[in-house]
This record gives sequence, C-alpha cells and structure tokens, in this order.
Amino acid sequence: MSGRRPVRRSAAGITVALLAALVLAADQFVKYLTVENLPLHEVVPVLGEFLQLYYIRNSGAAFSLGSEVTWIFTIALTVVAVIIIWKAFDLRSRLWAVVLGCLLGGVLGNLTDRLLREPGFAVGHVVDMISMPWMMPAIFNVADIFIVCGMITVALLVVLGIRFDGTREKDHVENADSEADVDSETDAGTETDAGAESDAGTGPEAVEKDA
Repeated sequence: MSGRRPVRRSAAGITVALLAALVLAADQFVKYLTVENLPLHEVVPVLGEFLQLYYIRNSGAAFSLGSEVTWIFTIALTVVAVIIIWKAFDLRSRLWAVVLGCLLGGVLGNLTDRLLREPGFAVGHVVDMISMPWMMPAIFNVADIFIVCGMITVALLVVLGIRFDGTREKDHVENADSEADVDSETDAGTETDAGAESDAGTGPEAVEKDA
C-alpha cells in the first residue's frame, strides 16, 4: 500500500464544498465586475494581444456552438454537478477532493448563469470576458478555466491509477500478487508435508509393522 493516509469522508466532503463555493464566488464576482464595468463586444487590451478583455454573452458552448439549444447545456451542467456531489460522499483522497471541488465550482459557475441570467430560467446566457487570441479564438471565463483544468487533472488521475480512497491501482495489484504468492507457497508446503507423510507410510518401519 502507498504511504498516503486517507482522509475521513466528512473531511473530503467539506473540502469539496469549500473549494466549490470559493470558485463559484470568484467566478460570479468577476462576472459582476464584467457586466458593471466593461462595454459589450468591445476589446479592452490588458497585455496587448496576449491578454484581452472582451465581454460577450454566450448562449451556446465553446465557439458559440449550440446557441439554439441552450437548455441542453443546462441539463448537461446539472447532471455533471449531481455526479460530482454523489462521488464526493465516497471520497477519501485529498487530491481527488481538491480536483472535484474546483471542477464542481466551475460547473456551478456556468450553471448559475444558465439558470438566473437573461433571457430566462434554464436558457440564460453565460458571461464570458477573457480573450487570448494568440492561443485560441474562443472567449471564456473563470469557470471555464476551472472546468478545463479540472477535466485534464481528472484524466491524469485516472491514467495514474489514483483511486477515490487515496490508494493507487498498482498497490492493489501488488497486494493481489503478494497474496497469490503466499497462497502458492502455502499450497506447496501442504503438498510437501502430505508427500512426506506418504513416504513415511511406505518405509521399512511401516513394512515391519505390516508384517
């Protein structure tokens, strides 16, 4: 087993909840500042073309795809949020708690926009404001950053074989192999003892007794 000590489920759940609340608050605060202070559809340079602010209201997904079916994204975000909350009850890994907490906060940030912003419930437009045209043409927000980074980290944790209980997949494989070796040695010892007893029963002394 690895040297990591698993945390209590309650502690992991609290970590997820606190991080999700912090990310949600940061996302909504930045969106509030954007709506109150930035002009709509106008570029505001921050670091030249490296980093710009560009306030838009996005009814679709990335690159404004699916703008006619906004409600689908609302359902998708809701499903993801429910799955993360459900998994949080089984967590005993600090790393997974941090990752899922940040991911949940990002999901809730955009879900809040879908539910509460204009033009209406479940079809609200997400406020985007961050532009890095040298890297990608899409405009994104704080929640998007945590969602993308969270999904990448989830993929890495799965590839590395880190479980929700804080152990690694290879640790379980090694333990299974060790137990198999012990069982094999035990079986071999039993067969040896049985063979010795069988040989003792056919020796000279046994023949004399039979005679």
